[in-house]
Amino acid sequence: MMIAFLDGLACVFAAAYAFVFFWILKTFLCLRKKRLMKAAAFLAFIPLADCVIYSNDLVGILGTMIGFILYLLIFYRGSLIVKGSVVLVFYPALIGINYLTQDIGARLFHRAASIEFGQDIVWTHDLLLTSTALHTASFLFRLLFWAGAWLILRRFLSQITSNLTTRIWLIVDMLSLASFVAIFTIIYFMPENAVIVYPICGASIFSSFGCVYLASYICNSVQVAYRAQELEMQHSYYRDRLKEEERVRSVYHDLKNHLLILEAQSGGSGEAQKTIQTLKAQIEGYEAYQHTGNDFLDIILRDKFRISREKKIDFSAVVHFEDGSFLEPLDISTIFGNALDNAIEASEKLPASQRLITVKAARVRDMLAATVENNTASDLPLSEKTTKKDVLLHGFGLPNIQKTVEKYGGHCRTQTDGNTFILKILIPLPDS
Repeated sequence: MMIAFLDGLACVFAAAYAFVFFWILKTFLCLRKKRLMKAAAFLAFIPLADCVIYSNDLVGILGTMIGFILYLLIFYRGSLIVKGSVVLVFYPALIGINYLTQDIGARLFHRAASIEFGQDIVWTHDLLLTSTALHTASFLFRLLFWAGAWLILRRFLSQITSNLTTRIWLIVDMLSLASFVAIFTIIYFMPENAVIVYPICGASIFSSFGCVYLASYICNSVQVAYRAQELEMQHSYYRDRLKEEERVRSVYHDLKNHLLILEAQSGGSGEAQKTIQTLKAQIEGYEAYQHTGNDFLDIILRDKFRISREKKIDFSAVVHFEDGSFLEPLDISTIFGNALDNAIEASEKLPASQRLITVKAARVRDMLAATVENNTASDLPLSEKTTKKDVLLHGFGLPNIQKTVEKYGGHCRTQTDGNTFILKILIPLPDS
């Protein structure tokens, strides 16, 4: 009865750790879209995750590797270089942990039963119970190992998923190759002293997972460097625009009065009136636009208003930002520039009649409150970082807004209301 219970428990542990490992792979690669293929992918992975690895067993070691490669090719989408990287990173961990748990369990069994390796075993109920208990414990250890690996690696996996360029993948592959060759060689050419094998297996597993961290680190470094450069260029752009704005302000009212005088003196001439109306239309955008109380934000909103008008997007803003002077210009650019860029990008995907962006910002008691709303496609997933092809260097709008808002002790959140995407920001005002 107890043996049957332990066998059942071992099957549960085996399915559980296979699922965790399967989920880690799913984070790296995209499964085939058909549901039947997804279910088949998990079922096919259970015997692969439970592969039996013996010392000096070329067929088992090589067969597992070939099976792993075929499994990825059949059930997953993605480039060959990414699939090859997955094999180089996770094959050593799969082989290493299976070999360690299996070999340690066998040695514990022989010691508990006082039986030498190679000696014939006369199976009794107690020996069967001991063997089954150790077998179940090894599966439990594998479950704990892969669950721990997922908890440690999930943050890094989410950062590098589909974000690395071919060059960075090749760097990861070259580093992973060392652990791949080490684990393959040490188990196949098993020395008589098994103590040597254990630390090498452990080091190979650690090295494989270290490559995941390295890939995440490289990815973050490239993104941070690119984003810093982009923000600096953006800041310089708006700084130059601010100077230009000051020059425009100095001539705007005079130009308006000059046009009124010309219109009165034209005597109703058709050509003159047409020219005057054209000039009025060209400066109308400046006159109609509401000033926010913050010169830097004025430039950003004016710039986005111009882009929206070119893209036939209905853009409206009711912004009172006199109390936002404590925000650094670069942070104002990060918050409103990114929010409006995202809104414009989403609006472009809609028919012209549905393109609408609304910006509101004002002081509410001791808080600065801002809301950016835009219509969006109903099937647009919120989880997508970006729709651009170069995902390594894009898709940081909302995360950067959140970091900047949190810098001032505020918070932001997003929500959808039907086909409307809403970004809400609250920033506490500093003590006077």
